[in-house]
Amino acid sequence: MNMTGKTVMITGASRGIGAEAARVFAQAGANVALLARSQQQIADLAGEIGERAVAIPCNVARYSDMAKAVAATQEMFGSLDVLINNAGVIEPISHLAEAEPDAWADVVDVNLKGVFNGMHAALQVMKPAGGGTIITISSGAAHGPVEAWSHYCTSKAGAHMLTRCLDHEESQHGIRAMGLSPGTVATQMQREIKSSGINPISQLEWEVHIPADWPARALLWMCSPEADEWCGREISLRDEDIRRKVGLT
Repeated sequence: MNMTGKTVMITGASRGIGAEAARVFAQAGANVALLARSQQQIADLAGEIGERAVAIPCNVARYSDMAKAVAATQEMFGSLDVLINNAGVIEPISHLAEAEPDAWADVVDVNLKGVFNGMHAALQVMKPAGGGTIITISSGAAHGPVEAWSHYCTSKAGAHMLTRCLDHEESQHGIRAMGLSPGTVATQMQREIKSSGINPISQLEWEVHIPADWPARALLWMCSPEADEWCGREISLRDEDIRRKVGLT
């Protein structure tokens, strides 16, 4: 997949899937805008990638931050062709009855409101340009309850519906909207899940988690016409057929 001349904005780009996606897209020739609250980490990653990367400190839960990030990306590279809504949090993990309400809401602000903010801000430039691709990192938690993850399950379910709504409203304007459910990935989030000791997912051995470059490579493939049939839907990396299409087997 040749992305030369294309610009990709990645939220949550400081580590994990976001950082690996930045590397994969840059290797494919894309300009990459790296968004995260961790300023030093995205600055270091931009330095690693080189002149086709820009680090933009951003809290996705604030719409003004996202709008400014889109404007900065446009000014730097002249376009915005792909948005990867990757930013997500799961801490604090707790049962619903013991959850601290403000902390519960903070997770929803990042995982759900942050996705809306990214979609809305990106549409302001993608639609006039004739289209673009918006991919949101989803989860199996979007489709079923998990003990002590009420905030995460609820926010991911909402983000999944946002993807469907975006496709329903904007596909005729050239917007390709999709979700990617990667399964369990060897990232810092999985370390947080394991340290909680709550629910079966925390009991998984580290070796069963896939490396972060797998979903990163899947995201690149999803920008190709081969993935068009999944527009408005969610792609699962648990699907062996999808893994073969991406080249992960």
